[in-house]
Order: sequence, then C-alpha cells, then structure tokens
Amino acid sequence: MPTPEAVSVPGRRAARFAVADPATGETFDEAPDRHPDELDDVVARARRAWSGWRADPTARAAALRGAADAVERTGDDLARLLTREQGKPLAESYAEVARTAARLRYFAGLSPLTREIDDGRPVHSEIRWRPLGPVAAIVPWNFPLQLAAAKFAPALAAGNTVVLKPSPFTPLATRLLGFVLATALPQDVLTVVTGREPLGARLVSHPGIRHVTFTGSVPTGRAVAEAAAGSLTRTTLELGGNDAAVLLDDVDVEGIAERLFWAAFRNCGQVCMAVKRVYVPARLHAEVVEALAQHAKTVAVGPGLDPGTRMGPVNNAPQLARVEQLTQEALADGARAASGGHRLEGPGYFFAPTILTGVPPGSRVVTGEQFGPVLPVLSYRSLDEAVDAANGTRFGLGGSVWGTDLDRAEEVAGRLECGTAWINHHAELSLAQPFAGIKDSGVGVAGGPWGLYGNLRPFVVHRPREA
Repeated sequence: MPTPEAVSVPGRRAARFAVADPATGETFDEAPDRHPDELDDVVARARRAWSGWRADPTARAAALRGAADAVERTGDDLARLLTREQGKPLAESYAEVARTAARLRYFAGLSPLTREIDDGRPVHSEIRWRPLGPVAAIVPWNFPLQLAAAKFAPALAAGNTVVLKPSPFTPLATRLLGFVLATALPQDVLTVVTGREPLGARLVSHPGIRHVTFTGSVPTGRAVAEAAAGSLTRTTLELGGNDAAVLLDDVDVEGIAERLFWAAFRNCGQVCMAVKRVYVPARLHAEVVEALAQHAKTVAVGPGLDPGTRMGPVNNAPQLARVEQLTQEALADGARAASGGHRLEGPGYFFAPTILTGVPPGSRVVTGEQFGPVLPVLSYRSLDEAVDAANGTRFGLGGSVWGTDLDRAEEVAGRLECGTAWINHHAELSLAQPFAGIKDSGVGVAGGPWGLYGNLRPFVVHRPREA
C-alpha cells in the first residue's frame, strides 16, 4: 500500500515535527509535516477514487466491515500508541479502538432509503440520495481515533471519500489507523495527512472539498466555517460544551458520587460532553463537595501505560497552562480547592484532580470550558435558579439531572437548553442516536442515520405514471 510520503511534492524535502509523550513531556517520535501545496494532489486523488467508491453500495459495506476487522486485529498496537501520545489510561485506549471498529461496522449496515412521493399528480416522484464528494475531517487530540471514525465512517458509508487531518498533538495513532484501513479500503478512499498550520486552514478552504466536518474550539470552528463558505462547502461543527449537572434535593449523594465524579474526570476531564460544573441544593452542598473530593484525593493518577493508573496527564503543555490559569484565577477570586488545585510535581503534564467550592458564578472556570481535571461545585437556593444558571451559557451540548424521583428529574431535564440530556448518568451515547449541540456548541448532526444523511444530498427523479 502507498505510504503518505508517496503524495509529497517532488523536489521538496519532507519536513517533520516532534510528538511528545504527555506522561514525560519529552519527544518520543516525529510525524510528517505536510506542506499545504501537497493537498492539491491529495484532494485530486480523493476525487478520482470517489467515482469507483460511490458506485457499489454492497462492495462499500463489505469493505467497511473488513476495515473494522483490521482495526480489531491491530488493537494492541493502536491502543498502546494512542496512550503514548494522548496520555489516557491503556484501558480507555482499548475502549476507544473498540469503539472505532464498532462505528465502522455500524455504518456498514446503514444505507439511505429511497422514498416515493405521492401528491396526487399523475407523476411518479422518487427521492434518492447521492454522496457529496471528497470530505475533509479535522479531528482534535482528546479522542483521536474515536472522533475520526465518527467522521469518516458515515462519510465513507454514504459513498464519499475522506481526507483526514488529526491534531499535531496526536498524529501517530491516527496515521497508524490510516495504514490499517488501507489494507481493507481501495486506494485514496481515505487519506491521513499530518502537519501543523496552515495545513488545516488550507484543507477546509480547498475548492475540491465538498463537506467539512470539524471538532474543536468555538473560535477555530468559526474560522473553519468562514473558510469553507468561500466554496459554499457544507460544514458540520462540534464545538465543545460546558455541560451542567443539576442535583435535585432528593438525590442519593453516596449512590451517585462515583458516577458523577467520572462523568467529569474521565480522560482527565478532556471530554467535550463531560460534566464541567455541578449545581447542588445548598443543604447538600458540603456533602457533595466532600464525596467528590474524596474520589479526587484517592484516584490513581499516573502514566497511562502503568496498569494501576485510573487518570492520566493533560494531553499537552498549552492545555495544562490553561487549566492551571483558570484554577488560579478562581482561587484568587475566593474559591477554595477541596482537593487538588495545583500541578503535580515531576515530569509530564499532570494536574491534581481538583474540586472547587465557593467559586464566583462569573469565574471563567464556570462560564467557559476548562477541558481538564477541574470541577466547580456551586450551590443553589431554588430549582429555577439552578436551571437558569445551567442554561446561562453560550454552550448547549449536553446536561444532566440527578435525583431519585425519575419523573421529576425528567421534567427538569426537559428544561435544559442542550442537545442531549441524561438522568442519573452523563455522556453515554449509542451509535444509533443523533449527537448535536445548540448555540455555540455546534452546527449539524452526527451519529446514527442522521450522520449518514448529513453526508448525502437528495436527488429527485420525476417520470410520468404508466397508464
């Protein structure tokens, strides 16, 4: 199979960039730093591959199932490399690899439905579906493989080809995934390109790209939308969240504490739909803070490859600096750290799991997205106050309500301004359900059949009805 070097521009020496192990902060490998000029050839190849790939849905489905098998066969190598560059515990990396294979297999089983329109006229009208063309997928560093599959699996199943660009912080496992998938997919149907900016900016603005799907920050998402608008390219944007968990006055604190803790701290808090703030009735506030702080103080933090580790490091130095800054701002404004509140001594990008109490509502760790192992716990006097506070953000990805009266909890969940609401759990998604945010959390829908149709356009055929 061809290597990424095969698409380099003749006469140009291939540049490379360093990749750090977040558990040590030291460089452990390098990745190709592709020049933006190389994208013309990459996109042209994707366009040529599209004509054959879109032609046979049965062959596509078989190829995607074969791709899922290939991912599973290479699971050990993928998981270990993922942990090395991303930092998450190895068990979580294995789960991410499994989810990647499962998503390929799920979308291999989906196909768009042709629909007849009967409006009383003597015409047979039929809605069919056509793929869009080459798709650009831009993936962040928190779930490099899983989020990549969330983009390329539906795009490929729909009959498109994909150019996939991972984050420069986590290019290696995605690049290996590209090699693995190339054993099952036709040449140039999926191409992985690694590199630093302006590679991504050039990719999303490339006139040969017909759909851009991006996960990342709100400012970058706005820039992606502006760049894609030049070619009137369709965009799907998942731009993060500031999910609130609202605890009701009948909540079983001891019963939900561990679930609530991991809803906030899984993957070291680096999850777009993690719980990022908790609202608690005033009379239960101290009990909830203590229960969460106990978990934070006792969780095993360390390198992801260590078998006993439950929480790894922050992925990269800039994000660690942001987490540290937001925490110090909150403490300076009068907050108290019931646990953590500081960077851990020694090598790597480790930050102590932090539970903050007494945080001013206007603090950036409450109003923004900390994306790290820091959780503010705020008290409320009335439920209306809590719901207003939960909704009082520019984000609208997810939210959750926790209590023993499930009917009441569901009623409160219905008042949350977000794309997905959970009751007594958080951030659990089925491959078959839609995933979308409102407000600044995104544009478009991923997941399930909605993700498939987001990579298709309708094509209507009319013909006279036979007498």
